[in-house]
Amino acid sequence: MTPKSTAEQVKIAVLAVFVITLCLQASCSSTAEGETPAGRPTPAQIAEARAAAERLFAERTDLAKLREAVRTLSEVRDPESRDFETEWTYAKYNFFLGKAAPEKEKEAIWERGKTAGQIAARLEPNRPEGHFWYGANLGELAKFSPVTVGIKSVDDIQSAMNRVIELDPGYQSASAFDALAQVELATRMFGDGSAEKAVEYLEKGIELGPENALLRATLAEAYVSLRRSADARKQIDAVLAMQPNPSYIPEHDEAVEKAKKLLTRIN
Repeated sequence: MTPKSTAEQVKIAVLAVFVITLCLQASCSSTAEGETPAGRPTPAQIAEARAAAERLFAERTDLAKLREAVRTLSEVRDPESRDFETEWTYAKYNFFLGKAAPEKEKEAIWERGKTAGQIAARLEPNRPEGHFWYGANLGELAKFSPVTVGIKSVDDIQSAMNRVIELDPGYQSASAFDALAQVELATRMFGDGSAEKAVEYLEKGIELGPENALLRATLAEAYVSLRRSADARKQIDAVLAMQPNPSYIPEHDEAVEKAKKLLTRIN
């Protein structure tokens, strides 16, 4: 190789670096000026996607529409510019999708929901949504894998739900109390959980969310475990007599099914 060709190669390399530097500077300048990079969702697109996903979620008894609601939101999640409303809603929809999806899909779905809830909680730590849906997805993961996830997740679930109660105890019809009670019932055999503590949580929750059928069904379960059959029967009867909220038909049906199973244990 001649000295001349080496010099030419050096010049080419310097020129390439110069061009790359200019391109990077131009890119940084564009972002600094607030322009949305190509391919990233605009605020209008995010709002439109959230509205479309909400309509689909309202028909979540159709698994295909629930999947589409999750997919619609996933397309406007921007890792470079997180949106609080999108993240907590994505966490919520994944929670419900995980409950409806085939067994082999559940874990991955709830993991996505858990992560989105964490992101939302970091974005708005003084809002209940992120904390609640993070804890709700983690709770489902704990039930799905009680040995590998459940035991080590107890503190995190309790912390998330206690934070919800601090911020807005009536959020989701006081469902944070239900979550805490379920932890108490689930950890009686290997932890510090107690049915008595579960009853305390649930009775407080019902004061704030008397229309929450799932909360009443869990209270009936706690009463059954304490052999308080008469009290359990009252909650079961209340669940079976409740008129479902049109927006929460699947959850009402879940509570009714649970209440009917409990009824066989006290008859």
